[in-house]
Amino acid sequence: MGRMIVHSRVGADGALNLAIPIGKAEAGKEVQITIDPLPRPAMTHEEWRQFVLSTAGAWQGDLERPVQGEYEQRDELP
Repeated sequence: MGRMIVHSRVGADGALNLAIPIGKAEAGKEVQITIDPLPRPAMTHEEWRQFVLSTAGAWQGDLERPVQGEYEQRDELP
């Protein structure tokens, strides 16, 4: 039995159901299953544009720069 990759989708109930025919010759053998979520596909140009436009005007409040503190005193270079 070699490595096998099966793509599936989690159902609306949050459960992942798998039925994978392996073969009778492999009956009784132990297997390991790893759940690895697929990366989310990148946004299209239009999706990114819509996201950026949806953030316009979203900031509420004033922009304030906090106190920056004191500069440390360093020795002068020779």
